[in-house]
Amino acid sequence: MLKFVLALGALAFAAPATAQVPAFPASFATQEIQTNGATIHVRVGGTGPAVVLIHGYGETGDMWAPMAADLARDHTVVVPDLRGLGLSSKPQSGYDKLTQAGDVAGVLDNLKIERADLVTHDIGNMVGFAFATQQPQRVRRFAIIDAPVPGVGPWDEILKNPLLWHFRFGGPDMERLVAGRERIYLDRFWNEFSATPSRFTEASREHYAKLYALPGAMHAGFAQFAAFDQDAIDNRKYLAAGGKLTMPVLAIGGEKSFGPTMAVVMRAAATDVTEGIVPDSGHWIMEENPQTTTRMIRAFLDKTP
Repeated sequence: MLKFVLALGALAFAAPATAQVPAFPASFATQEIQTNGATIHVRVGGTGPAVVLIHGYGETGDMWAPMAADLARDHTVVVPDLRGLGLSSKPQSGYDKLTQAGDVAGVLDNLKIERADLVTHDIGNMVGFAFATQQPQRVRRFAIIDAPVPGVGPWDEILKNPLLWHFRFGGPDMERLVAGRERIYLDRFWNEFSATPSRFTEASREHYAKLYALPGAMHAGFAQFAAFDQDAIDNRKYLAAGGKLTMPVLAIGGEKSFGPTMAVVMRAAATDVTEGIVPDSGHWIMEENPQTTTRMIRAFLDKTP
């Protein structure tokens, strides 16, 4: 039986020497892009066709550094932090995924990028899916990694999995419970959703725990989950109207996590889906098997139309 895994990620932060995560190449620049009622922290590097890498809960855009370094050899790589997470601003609202799709559109508009590939993980999947449904002409290829999409495919069955209790965990009392204990809360995700927890290093844990302890960050994280009901309504409306994604989709699951279920989810919402599995990995694909994950993504993006 598959172990359904979902945690939602985010990475970014200038960490002290005692807590280093893989660094982006020095050629990457950072920008603070104001759009759609938020300020989005974005890393940009490389030249060539554009690709946008979107993180999920428990991390920030920093998670993508090894893949970004590889893709930047022949792509313009854009790596935002989701609103409320990492070094992006933390507004009180706007955590439904349609609104965050608008954040992505605003980033691309600011960078004068008309069309891009999408590579997403965890909550980034949900934002990327919303963007692809709203502006399909701007998405050439879509690689979606190890997390369900609200209202799509076996969503109702996935919600029954006890590992996903955190979907309903939030609100002022929960924020008080985790205040000053962010590392304890996040360790639960990093440990339970890993095939090999030690691969999510102590340096990375310190790095992300500090980011999630920033003012407003835990509130924003809980708000990402609290929006799932609205996200499901929005996605079901799209599907009920006969909507399906038509760009090529690579649906990847970690071998010890979502596995082939990722492709099952996306076949309910897209017409051209290829299944992929990251071997020897749980949910945290860029910590547990970054080399294979990067090879799979590059092979997909490099395919001719």
